[in-house]
Amino acid sequence: MKKRFALVTLSALLLARSAWAEPNVTVVFVNPENYSDASYSSSFANAQDRADVRSDIEQHLQSLARHALPPGDSVKIEVLDIDLAGRVEPLRSRMAAEVRIVRDINWPHMKLRYTLTHGDQTTPSREELLSDLNYLSSFNRYSSGDRLRYEKAMLDHWFAERFGTR
Repeated sequence: MKKRFALVTLSALLLARSAWAEPNVTVVFVNPENYSDASYSSSFANAQDRADVRSDIEQHLQSLARHALPPGDSVKIEVLDIDLAGRVEPLRSRMAAEVRIVRDINWPHMKLRYTLTHGDQTTPSREELLSDLNYLSSFNRYSSGDRLRYEKAMLDHWFAERFGTR
């Protein structure tokens, strides 16, 4: 009985410690149906295509926060608008009806609102418009097969500027 109690107590402590050690990240997509361009493959995207973009962006923001924020901090990020790099354009081919064409005049944009909490102190919410006008000529560590390579590089830069890195 004592061993079981000790094991349960130790498990609870380890679980509580691991939950505290990771930063808490909340990503909220505000009115995603009104986003400028949040679809991988179509100018008239279906709900699943838009959900895929949101899921990929959410995963990347969570990964950035886990690596940049100190243990115990939390951040709430509200995504207000997404405009992916390039434009979806029709092709005159039977193999592909539309394809995303990336040119220097169609750089990525995102509008975000974020609130950072450190301990019991919460900073006032800030709203920012992220964009990368030099996205085609800047160093990009993401592979050419990554559908969000330009947006991820832009978010990496923004996160490093705002929150630093551990």
